[in-house]
Amino acid sequence: MRVKRVLQRSLVFGSSHLKVTREYYQKYEAINEILLANSEVLDVFHRALSRAWGGSVRRRRSRFTSEQLLRAILVMELEGLPYRDTVIRIDDSEFLRRFVGIPHGPVMDYSTLSKVYKALGPKTWKSINMCLGQYALAEEYIEGSHLRVDTTAYETNIRYPADSRLLWDGYRVLARWLERVREYDPEAVGSGRLQRRRVKRLANQIGRQASQRAACRERLKRPYRALLGHVECILAWSREVALRCEERVERDEYQLEMLPLISRLLMEHRYFAPRIAQVIWQARRRVLAGQAVPNAEKIFSLFESHTELLKRGKAGKPIEFGHMILLHQVEHKFITDYEVFAKRPSDNSLVGDILDRHRKLWGELPEAFAADKGFYESMEQLRSLEKKIPHVSIAKKGHRTWAESEREHDPVFRTLQRFRAGIEGTISYLKRCFKLDRCLYRSFRTYCSSVGSHIFAHNLLVLSRL
Repeated sequence: MRVKRVLQRSLVFGSSHLKVTREYYQKYEAINEILLANSEVLDVFHRALSRAWGGSVRRRRSRFTSEQLLRAILVMELEGLPYRDTVIRIDDSEFLRRFVGIPHGPVMDYSTLSKVYKALGPKTWKSINMCLGQYALAEEYIEGSHLRVDTTAYETNIRYPADSRLLWDGYRVLARWLERVREYDPEAVGSGRLQRRRVKRLANQIGRQASQRAACRERLKRPYRALLGHVECILAWSREVALRCEERVERDEYQLEMLPLISRLLMEHRYFAPRIAQVIWQARRRVLAGQAVPNAEKIFSLFESHTELLKRGKAGKPIEFGHMILLHQVEHKFITDYEVFAKRPSDNSLVGDILDRHRKLWGELPEAFAADKGFYESMEQLRSLEKKIPHVSIAKKGHRTWAESEREHDPVFRTLQRFRAGIEGTISYLKRCFKLDRCLYRSFRTYCSSVGSHIFAHNLLVLSRL
């Protein structure tokens, strides 16, 4: 049985002569008051966790309440720590124990914290952030009259996707899979030999030759053919082994305790085999046939296959691998809404949806709307927006007429552009302090969930300072 909360007294931290320590205590004290005043956040968290773990066979009382788990996740976000370091920090700190609600006794294990974090989906974090936004509006911390938006890239945790590296990844994944199957069913695998060292040597050779400026494409074809041959061979071998295992599962030839292990291995093969086949296809087409492969048809990682290539024209990072995120921000740096895109849209196509979602949340359109040039579509679009919104601050791309130049030199327009620049600082802060630069979690679902948890922690910190 999942327990929602255990009533606790307000936090009482020890006194300190250091100003930075007092500020640290005050931050958690303010966040504690916000969480106690806004019980809907805990309600959403508790319902989601109860649904995720409600199918448990053992009907025993949970060791930790939903409130304790939520606060432990908040400590992980605010301190910028991984799971292991988070539970160590809480266990070793008296005031963090009081904030989490475990003043005495054992703290939750890092694996429990990981399971809870993975159990919460993107919709749960959306609902939690919505509850916090409605609370901030009801308490008049924010007004919503001024809206600024911007997009940023949130990278996935992959290395640069060269064809040789992807092929080597495919070979080592299948080699490891065959060895694991061989432990349980040697007859299905057979006596074939794996050639890891030779394949890795070929991949490294291609990497060294490709890094040379004067490298000729024709010179790379021979080692690529050898590498492709090895990967195609092990892929065909793994498919034969998977087919034999599936036939034996249907004939009930495995012992009862081995059946879940074999089933799990077959599921793993069904995940990786088509992705490795796609890597082989794109390498043959690009390297051997000399054809250009569109980015939409490429796969950039076997493990994070949802990754998208992003070209945003940044001087320091011309190419990024991840997904585009849209942020809606109002006064006092509070993020009212966000969106994660599986496929990057053009920024100017988002303006209508941005305003519709703002109206749905606040009941009316903002008095001022500011965005960068990426959201510009045409002067007709801007004139249409100005009929609905008193002040629209979106600069035009390209050549400007005298009237258009006068519009952008208007004091109100310039003030709103300075207001718009504030979201750049928020994005930088999210990347530096809340790990929004690179996602270290697996799967697109947890990727989207991490965006929601980072923004929730950021918004709590913003409200604690108001």
